[in-house]
Amino acid sequence: MNKDQLAKVAQAMVAPGKGILAADESSGTIKKRFDAIGVESTADSRRDYREFMFRTQDAMTQNISGVILYDETIRQNAKDGTPLVKLIEAAGSLPGIKVDAGVKPLPNFPGETITEGLDGLSERMAEYYKLGARFAKWRAVIDIADGIPTRGAILANAQALARYAAICQANDIVPIVEPEVLMDGGHTLERCYDVTEFVLKTLYDELYEARVFLEGTVLKPNMIVPGKLCATQASSEQIAAQTIRVFKQTVPVAVPGIAFLSGGQADVEATANLDAINKMAKLPWNVTFSYGRALQAAPQKAWAGKDTNVIGAQKAFSHRAKMNGLASKGEWSRSLEG
Repeated sequence: MNKDQLAKVAQAMVAPGKGILAADESSGTIKKRFDAIGVESTADSRRDYREFMFRTQDAMTQNISGVILYDETIRQNAKDGTPLVKLIEAAGSLPGIKVDAGVKPLPNFPGETITEGLDGLSERMAEYYKLGARFAKWRAVIDIADGIPTRGAILANAQALARYAAICQANDIVPIVEPEVLMDGGHTLERCYDVTEFVLKTLYDELYEARVFLEGTVLKPNMIVPGKLCATQASSEQIAAQTIRVFKQTVPVAVPGIAFLSGGQADVEATANLDAINKMAKLPWNVTFSYGRALQAAPQKAWAGKDTNVIGAQKAFSHRAKMNGLASKGEWSRSLEG
């Protein structure tokens, strides 16, 4: 592996004021999003949607450090024939790629899942590198409910993340490691803390065992939040305090940055929580965003599949990117949302 290159790319992914656009929705997921705005999901409509974001100059140059792509998207050309990867690069942003094959039930562990996709991954990584990818993403999913998560399921997912990360680095691609503790259900803030702490400790044990170069990685975790159905919700300050606490307990300082997933939070809520974390403490990592819905919900609704709406949709995307860029430096305020 080229450690200097990996470290340089990882640092660029979490540069101050910038974060990562997660545009890696599977065909099934983006169909659901398009159904909600009355747009048919076709190869062309998916391309047109992503193209207008990649051509949003101020957002892409000022606030987006990298874009996570889906296999279809990394191979697509814009309407004028320019590869979408080249649009991202022209804005000074880094192309990335989702490489996992999704979650499947974990045998003998009812209600728990394992992420698949390790078979043939090294060969796919080599191809993605040639297509322009300089980082990748693999998502593990940990649910909280009665009796779960179990140690066995957490360990299995951490081992898969570690193997993926090692394969990435062998191909000079920076791995985003994403162990998502879901915010579904009725669990408390404290329960989310306990599970996340164990997940992250297990993850970094496995990354060490796999000899992963931590300076060439980025962590994409959940924030410490109560479940959506919990009777007691939490303020941004409470979420920030517990999130900071768990990372100080678990994440090595060699890791260059933490880029949060939004995990179903509303767009302004995700921005407010990120800002509170950065306002509350000076941390040894750059702490930023890797949002999908929390960046795209507003532009998606504004676009609604119509060319005449592209400018308005780009303005909505620029606004959310700017708000999250400010939050990544602890400089956001709710008054800026007007």
